[in-house]
Formats: sequence, structure tokens, C-alpha cells
Amino acid sequence: MSEPTEARGQWGSKLGFVLAAAGSAVGLGNLWKFPYITGENGGGAFVLVYLACIAVVGVPIMVAEVLLGKETQKSPVGAFASHAPGSAWRLVGWLGVAGAFVILSYYSVVAGWAMHYTLIAAGGAFSGVPADQLESVGERFGALYTDPTLNLIWHTVFMAVTVGVVIVGIQKGVERAARLLMPSLLLMLLGVVGYGATLDGFGPAFDFVFGFHTESLSGAGVLEALGHSFFTLSVGMGAMLTYGSYMKKDDDVVATSVWISGLDTLVALMACLALFPITFTYGMEASAGPGLVFVNMPTAMSQLPGGGLLAVVFFALLTFAALTSAISLLEVAASYFIDERGWSRPRAVLGIGAVIFVFGIPSALSGGTHLFGEGFAALNAPLFGGEGKNWFDLLDYLASNWMLPLGGLGISVFVAWRMDPVRRLAAVEAGSPIGKIAAAYAGWLWTLRLVVPIAIVLVMLHAIGLL
Repeated sequence: MSEPTEARGQWGSKLGFVLAAAGSAVGLGNLWKFPYITGENGGGAFVLVYLACIAVVGVPIMVAEVLLGKETQKSPVGAFASHAPGSAWRLVGWLGVAGAFVILSYYSVVAGWAMHYTLIAAGGAFSGVPADQLESVGERFGALYTDPTLNLIWHTVFMAVTVGVVIVGIQKGVERAARLLMPSLLLMLLGVVGYGATLDGFGPAFDFVFGFHTESLSGAGVLEALGHSFFTLSVGMGAMLTYGSYMKKDDDVVATSVWISGLDTLVALMACLALFPITFTYGMEASAGPGLVFVNMPTAMSQLPGGGLLAVVFFALLTFAALTSAISLLEVAASYFIDERGWSRPRAVLGIGAVIFVFGIPSALSGGTHLFGEGFAALNAPLFGGEGKNWFDLLDYLASNWMLPLGGLGISVFVAWRMDPVRRLAAVEAGSPIGKIAAAYAGWLWTLRLVVPIAIVLVMLHAIGLL
């Protein structure tokens, strides 16, 4: 294994890597999706199942992906080729690059919504709204979603910021941004939780999240918890593999993977304690679905003392979380051209960033309906049980239900069954006291070989409606 070149870059410190990787994992899935699926599944028991799935499924995959990157010092395509040259395993690496490309193209649009809400909140849009005008707060999101000009503007702004960070490099760009954004994100989230603790709804919210409520948990809810434990850690798309490739040889893969998973899980639980006290205080539905963040929260905040400032902090928090994830997605795609094609970082980041931006324009134009017309949904309807999807929904469906699960499955099977055993063991043991424990290593390996593939297949079957 050759040493990484200075031009390719390395993390300046272990803390920098943990913050950057945790930033990749912590995104809108933590602050937006986890609270609303917790609400839909009755809290309590769902959260407990989710935590178990993080430990049994999420962490083993995280270790495998980070390990493969660190051991090879290459981006996804090169990492697989390093152990299986000339084989079809390179396709798993390509799947990671493609997944990061596709996800960032529409993720940028959702992040743009958070940026827009931060701006209008700073302008007083959610301050002291009269009770008879509360409906107008909820209507703002519908107006934003259907406004192609606004969506395109924010898509442009967010992609420009993301490119601006990644183009500077690993230490001066990605790591420096992580050192600023992640502590800021945690402080803001802690502030919102602290505010929520002063509200009447905090007690019911705490009981809802941590009380053992089984009445609303179904088999589908268990599979959803399993699926989210996998997706929330950003595994399966090559992000952790790419970030792992910038580690030093003696860095502890196991400990850092646990730290990353722990921070990600902590943020998800804190997000529930930030949203649900406000939701319960104003008698709103915890099971409001995706509208919990962009409809229910602004409506409730507009009635709270100091709610205008709270709204600014909350949506800035969403924006920061989205940016830390977007940075890693762009790094995955750009690193292929840096490693495998020999491009300079500026050329790779600007080039692939521009292509992702253009590919995301249909999603920015209200899900593609303005670009392709309603006929696009009708065209793909036979593939989805008669209900067609617009461009935005189609990309989200393909990435979430096919690209990420297949990528995660490929990584787990490759590391467990195909990776050279001597190199695998050496990479786990390097700098890791836990990795040197034979029983711990064997437990991780057999979990990766048997439990993880079965779990991922179950998630895929559930996602496509077969379970």
C-alpha cells in the first residue's frame, strides 16, 4: 500500500476526521426524517428498535466502509480495484460515486428550502403571526415548492457554497468547515432543546420519545427503523470510504466509527427533543409526516415568545446539517477524478460540481414538472404501481431504495468475504485496542457476513413493497 500523496490530502487530526465524518452522517435525515418517522411509529419502542439496529447493523457497516478506505488510501472505484483488479467489484465503487452524484443533485434542492426559511425567518416571517392568519404560515411551503425560480436560485446558491468548501482541499476546506459547522450545529441544537425544556410539552415529549410505547409499533415500523439506521450513517454511498481514505495508517478505525455513529444517533435523539416539545405544547400532531419541519414547526414557533429568533436558529441548524452532508457527497464524486484520472482538485470539483448542478435543475423546477411536463409522471407510472413520480421523487426513490442498499450490501459482502484476510485484519488492528481482541474481531466479521446482508435485503424488500 503506497502512502497518499500530499496533493491528495490527509486529515490534520483525528478530531477533524471524526467531526467531518459525523457531519457527513448528520444531515436532514437526522433533523427532518427521524423525528417524523418516530412520530408516525409512536415513539418509544420504535426508538429502542432503532438504537438496537444502529448497534447491530449500522456500526458494523460503518467500520467496514471506513476500513476499506483507510487500508487502500483510494476513493471507491480504486479501493475495490486494489483488492480485486480487473473484476466486476469495481461496479460497487461506481455505484457509490453514482449514488453520491444523484443524491446531491436533489439534496441541494431540499437544503435550499432550509436556506430560504432561514432568510425569511430572519425577516420576521414567523414572528407574532395573528391567530387568524396561522394558515398562511403553513401555506408558505407549498408556495416555495411550486416556485421554480426560487428553487433554482437556492439550488444554485447551495451548490456554489458546497463547491467553495470542497475545492479548497481536505484540511483547509472540508476539515476546517467541519470544525466550524459541527460544534455550531451541536450548540444550536442544544439551545433549541433547552428552550423546549421550558415548555409545557417537554414532559409529554420526553415520555413519547423514551417511554416504552409498543401500541403503535408494527412490523413495518421495525423494518423502517432498520432501514433508517442504515441510511442515517451515510454508509453505502462511498462517503465514509472516501473520508476513511484520508486517514493515517495508525488511526483507530473501530473507535472512530463508534464515535461517528454515536454523534449521529445523539443528534437524531436531540432533534426529537427539539421538535416534539413545541409540537405537543401547541397540540399539534406528532405524526404529521414530512410537514413536521416545514409546516408544523414554523406555525408553532410563530406563537412562541421569541419564536422568530428560534426559527432563525432552527432553520440555520437545518442548513448547517445539510451542508456537512453535501460536502461529503461532492467529495466522493470529485475524488474519483482526482485519484483515477489524475485531475487537479479545482478541475475535479468545479467540473463535477457543475454537472451535478445541471443534473439537479429538473428537481429544482418543482420536481421536474415544469421541465418535462406532467407526461413524465405518466410515462414512468407502470414502474410504480400506476402512480407516476416526478423527477425529484424518482431520483429519491432510486437512490434510497436501490443505490444505497446495493452499495451497502456490496461493501459488506466484499469486506467480509472478498477482501484479503491478512490486509483486513491488519487494518482493523492498526491503532485499535478493540480491534486486537480476537472475539471482537470475529463477532464483527460474522455479523458483517450474515446479519448485515440479511438486514439489507429485508430493507430493500420492504422499500419496494414486498414485505
